[in-house]
Amino acid sequence: MSDAGFGPSTYGDRIAGVFDASFVPKDEHSAAGFLASLARGGRALELGIGTGRVALPLRRLGVDVDGIEASEAMAAKLRAKRGGGRIVVTIGDLVDVPAARPRYDLVYAVFNTFFAPLTQDEQVRCFANVAGRLAARGAFVIEAFVPDPTLYDGGQRTEAFAVELDRVQIDVVRHDAEKQHLIGQHVVLTPRGGRLYPFAMRYVWPSEMDLMARLAGLRLRERYGGWHHEPFTSASVFHVSVYERPARGR
Repeated sequence: MSDAGFGPSTYGDRIAGVFDASFVPKDEHSAAGFLASLARGGRALELGIGTGRVALPLRRLGVDVDGIEASEAMAAKLRAKRGGGRIVVTIGDLVDVPAARPRYDLVYAVFNTFFAPLTQDEQVRCFANVAGRLAARGAFVIEAFVPDPTLYDGGQRTEAFAVELDRVQIDVVRHDAEKQHLIGQHVVLTPRGGRLYPFAMRYVWPSEMDLMARLAGLRLRERYGGWHHEPFTSASVFHVSVYERPARGR
């Protein structure tokens, strides 16, 4: 399996119908609380807003949220939810940051969304475009996993995420270390048959992400091991990184 044929909307178009029920992490309220403290009641923009997992609870905390989403199918799921119709969603590629308003107090990408662009150039361009949308004291927050190539024996990995009486969910992944690509399938098997939900991503090391930020005129303010401000250490599996503009003279 290669990344040929993957576009910005491929993942969302295929998985939209089952995303909320089967694939959403259950930490949206912790994420919303963390993000609300940075937005300070201002305007926020979510890259890859999806079905509104984080945007809706963040809006309930008093933050005015817009979103960018490549998949119309995912955006339709958001609009169908209570309060979803009041969130302005721009259909487009998150790399270009085609947002509804010129400036935001907070821009954020959660659940490994920053890894969706499949080239380093696109990820660098995304950082630059985000920097152009940030208000003077704005912050850019990224939540993502910490890469661990040792997980892929012989360049591949198979993991059972759910084994139930009438349902099995297995992830099958190929790893390309040179491109930093993970290409895989969420495989769901039930008595009614099987479904495939493809995904592709280019992972980024935290240090590489920090350099992308510097190229965009931003700097790392703080990094945590999770939404509850857990310390980020060499043993951390995830990170929540907060970027900002350097103060003048620094």
